[in-house]
Amino acid sequence: MSNDGDEARALEVVPAAADAAETHPEAPSPMTPREVVSELDRYIVGQRAAKRAVAIALRNRWRRQQVESDLRDEIIPKNIIMIGPTGVGKTEISRRLARLTSAPFIKVEASKFTEVGYVGRDVESIIRDLLELAINMVRQEEREKVTVAAREAAEDRLLDLLLPTRSIGMAPSVVDDDPTMGTREKLRRKLRAGELDTRQVEIELSEQAMPNIEVMTPQGMEDVGFNLKEMFSNLLPKKTKRRKMNVPDALAALTQEEATRLVEMENVVREAIRRVEGSGIVFLDEIDKIAGRSHAGGPDVSREGVQRDLLPIVEGSTVNTKHGAVRTDHILFIASGAFHIAKPSDLIPEFQGRFPIRVELEALTQEDFVRILTEPKNALIRQYAALLDTEGVTLEFATDAVAEIARIAALVNERTENIGARRLHTVLERLLDKLMFDAPDMRGQQVSITGAMVRAELDPILASEDLARFIL
Repeated sequence: MSNDGDEARALEVVPAAADAAETHPEAPSPMTPREVVSELDRYIVGQRAAKRAVAIALRNRWRRQQVESDLRDEIIPKNIIMIGPTGVGKTEISRRLARLTSAPFIKVEASKFTEVGYVGRDVESIIRDLLELAINMVRQEEREKVTVAAREAAEDRLLDLLLPTRSIGMAPSVVDDDPTMGTREKLRRKLRAGELDTRQVEIELSEQAMPNIEVMTPQGMEDVGFNLKEMFSNLLPKKTKRRKMNVPDALAALTQEEATRLVEMENVVREAIRRVEGSGIVFLDEIDKIAGRSHAGGPDVSREGVQRDLLPIVEGSTVNTKHGAVRTDHILFIASGAFHIAKPSDLIPEFQGRFPIRVELEALTQEDFVRILTEPKNALIRQYAALLDTEGVTLEFATDAVAEIARIAALVNERTENIGARRLHTVLERLLDKLMFDAPDMRGQQVSITGAMVRAELDPILASEDLARFIL
């Protein structure tokens, strides 16, 4: 189960760099599979098989980097298919795995490619989107590295506005001997102490004079459109815009601009491509919806076509992007689906062969819901308590209240559509609706939720199956 309650069995973020051994030898050795599972057990209820599968996949990435170079490229990721009903943690496991490795991650709904307007869509856009996410990730990291230098440069620009002491044509020696330089440092201390926060300044920020140009390109040639837009962008002149704002906002805006200037985008793109190729993760959701149905009486051309479109990037190919070529050979693909009607064997053989690891996630029980509500570090009831604490209201749940919430969630899942741990969100929102509304007027009060209160609030809704279907 997920610590954020959205999906029941999830991985928690643990900073690591599984693919860093090759280019960052100073990085610590990644966790062993046993350590990964042990760490996940602090946040996740059950789903042992899924934990083990992703832990091994994580470790194998590091192992591949330790192999001799002539064999390294031959070792491909062992892609995974997760089988289980909605709300049991399939998506969250993959998302947390990406955070665990600081890896670029993208989620794609495979069924979208069979819908009207999506048929024939270029599946290589998945890799392009993944690279854009990686570039944003690396750019942010690089900006943080130059924050100190960027802030100092921003302070100097701001001080020039607050205390313009340099005259045009003044010799450097005159500037150095200018007695107002002492005043400048005093002003700098005031700026850092927040004593100038109420002052207004007019600053000049650069912006790209780039209109919203849409370049229409045929299917499969989106990279040409990207390159044309990039060319237009480079040809158009840069322009600046003057804005009036208070000192703190001006300092933040100038710091951001200076950080962007200090970051070398060529290096950012190079590192982003390296991360995508070596540690990228693509999550293909609803994979069962593009599987052919063996009982359908004939081939499903649309679904099989989507599989064949996806096959090249899963098998390993080179995708052209506006930032350069990206190889998909070592990207980890994790597919998931409920497989209520179709089954993994309904996928075309070539596609099946690229997903050798199959793990089945278990449906959630009432006992699981109790553990979901109480055990994880970010359990749902702790989240609600933290939200109300911001209003000065203390929220507590009695043991019997937790049991009742779990019972009702399990019962509604059984009677209606089983949406797993997501049902807990619905039940708690209904239960705490009045309290969340009145909380601003209850500062200093303590509220204890008991089993009797849960029953009084929710049993009348449960009594009507139709009403429960709409409300819970």
